[in-house]
Amino acid sequence: MSAHLPSLVGGMLIGASAVMLLLLNGRIAGISGIVGRLVQGVGLATNLPFVIGLLLGPLAYLIIFGGWPIVQISTGWPLIIVAGLLVGFGSRMGSGCTSGHGVLGLARLSPRSMVAVATFLTAGVAAVAIVRGLGL
Repeated sequence: MSAHLPSLVGGMLIGASAVMLLLLNGRIAGISGIVGRLVQGVGLATNLPFVIGLLLGPLAYLIIFGGWPIVQISTGWPLIIVAGLLVGFGSRMGSGCTSGHGVLGLARLSPRSMVAVATFLTAGVAAVAIVRGLGL
């Protein structure tokens, strides 16, 4: 069980923060929307603390578990940059990202979010198959 504890705690914290933002502020915890509004200078009092909290997550992990999270990325920066741009474009095109649709949209039984999450997962599976097939 201890090997899964960081993931369990992380998931619980994501769920708790999403529920708190919804109940206390009436806002969906969709990160792409929050960051988009922050960049536009809208709702700084709400959006800035939320983003700062996200950025402080690894420090909380360090304090709680006594070490940094292990992250292994086996691809180069060009592919990472292209992937990030595609995710950003897709988030705007799909009116939300995995956090908004996947965490709260599914919990609210939103049909739009169900389609969005199915699309995210299908695209992810296809991307892995293509990247592995090309040996990238």
